[in-house]
Amino acid sequence: MKPLVAVLDYGIGNLHSAQKALERIGADARLTADHGLVAGADAVVLPGVGNFGRCMEALRHARLDGVALDAIDSGRPFLGICVGMQMLFDASEESPGAAGLGVFAGTVRWLPATVKRPQMQWNVVEPTRAGSLFSSAADRPWSYFVHSFHAVPDDTDVVAAYCDYGGPVVAAVERGNVAAVQFHPEKSSAGGLALLARWAATVAVAA
Repeated sequence: MKPLVAVLDYGIGNLHSAQKALERIGADARLTADHGLVAGADAVVLPGVGNFGRCMEALRHARLDGVALDAIDSGRPFLGICVGMQMLFDASEESPGAAGLGVFAGTVRWLPATVKRPQMQWNVVEPTRAGSLFSSAADRPWSYFVHSFHAVPDDTDVVAAYCDYGGPVVAAVERGNVAAVQFHPEKSSAGGLALLARWAATVAVAA
């Protein structure tokens, strides 16, 4: 039986691409705003593109913020992608006054002024350890990034990977059942699908 993965649909950006990628690696992925379906899913994905504040506003308008936090509190595997990763932090310099979900303590900040913003390119991801996202610290997949802001966690122990863009930039975080990536695995060719498959394997165990 395929694990049921709920991809949160709060109406901003191309959320279908994450769902389609999860389907390609064998998950029963549903793009949904149905609270009951999310509550019954084996795992939950929070994708996101665009502006931090607008994404948080849309998530709250759909009343999916509490649903996301409930899923995390339940211990089910939870994956944030791109702005979906940023939304797991307290706040962002992109949208002063807009509160994030506060799952990870820290702030999302501008990339350094010394580099082109946004970072819109393939870059090497350098894992810090093995986990649900990376098989080992030697994994180093090429991944596709599109972002002008990066997460700066208060506790660096949650960092699962960096990339180099004007200095070390957090590319992934992981703690317990929650993992998140700044890049787009669904746009990162075979390496991105391999990452999603590795994460989905942990979902199958949890299901």
